[in-house]
Amino acid sequence: MHHKIELLAPAGDMERLRMSLAYGADAVYLAGNDFGMRAFAGNFTPEEMGQAVALCHSRGVAIHVTCNTMPRNDEIARLPEWLEYLQELGVDAAIVADVGVLSLLKRHAPKVKAHISTQASISNYQAARAWYDLGASRVILARELSLEEIREIRAKVPKELEMEAFVHGAMCVSYSGRCLLSNYMTGRDANRGACAQPCRYKYALVEEKRPGEYFPIGEDEGGAFIMNSKDMCMIDHIPELMEAGLNSLKIEGRAKSAYYAAVVTSAYRHAIDAALAGQPLAQVWRDEVDKVSHRHYSTGFYFGQPGQYTADARYIRDWQVVAVVESCDRNGKALCSLRNKFSVGDALELIGPGLEPVSVTVPWMEDTDGLPLQEPKTPQMKFYMNLPVQAPPLSLLRACREHS
Repeated sequence: MHHKIELLAPAGDMERLRMSLAYGADAVYLAGNDFGMRAFAGNFTPEEMGQAVALCHSRGVAIHVTCNTMPRNDEIARLPEWLEYLQELGVDAAIVADVGVLSLLKRHAPKVKAHISTQASISNYQAARAWYDLGASRVILARELSLEEIREIRAKVPKELEMEAFVHGAMCVSYSGRCLLSNYMTGRDANRGACAQPCRYKYALVEEKRPGEYFPIGEDEGGAFIMNSKDMCMIDHIPELMEAGLNSLKIEGRAKSAYYAAVVTSAYRHAIDAALAGQPLAQVWRDEVDKVSHRHYSTGFYFGQPGQYTADARYIRDWQVVAVVESCDRNGKALCSLRNKFSVGDALELIGPGLEPVSVTVPWMEDTDGLPLQEPKTPQMKFYMNLPVQAPPLSLLRACREHS
């Protein structure tokens, strides 16, 4: 029997927060408009942050707020007021990477737990101990660590210190995200949440005296993606992660879609529950992580070097959400909201909180005036559709559309 472990899901905005909650997160992490490492996620205004805390706590879900940029003087001056506000709201933890930010958190928001970000590159037990001595209750380990190294850190740090690690999502070619390439090439600072991901760019060779002539670096004419990293997927190894002594498994993806938040959270929820019950993960849930937009998967550094995929930087994206279920009666009559076009006769899949994927052949639908509808066309329009099962709110209808 394994120990209980937290599933920590991303919430880039209120829609993605609701999906992570509905599909089984034990805790969520999100950011305000400043100080977080995803400047281009939707993020939360101060008012929305209050709504988010209330919503999470009404579901018994913890809320962690990222304050993990490397702030400059003008930013550090604004932090005390923000940290005091987070404590006032009842935020459970702040994710920090800078020792100055930690000291401000201790002074201005002592009731908010301090979680040390992966940006701090914690890759040994002494670093973990030092942060604990400074008042941290949790460390989020560097993504470059192997399972063996994590086991050793667990054995050599105080048992009260919690350990969190990423289990799914984008990997960074740099050392846990500490990178100057984006700043150098585009002026967007990766260490302050604005990375332009130049490691994903397609590169060629230019000779000084022949400007405008691009020579391919790769073995074919397609060019070379020389720094492109694979995505991490550890869904097949949840029992090993539990045995290593981790307290929290983290899904990367605050800048990803609400569909991603729903599907990946659901898949890992089932994987953790299966591991706790001593059961293998059912294939239907294992298949779910292949149905979100992703690059080629690897197991990160847990079992050795993940290797790179340098042929292209294209996402594998074969499924598209066409509608969201807003409500549904016991007979399966659902009020839906349109996301992408589809029509009568199309083959879809229905997924939902706790609901195994169900095949659906689209029947005739009705608009909100009760008139027959073959193809809803206006984005966000509401319509009625008969489903084969009663679907919970925030269930999703998706279509298989290659390279969507």
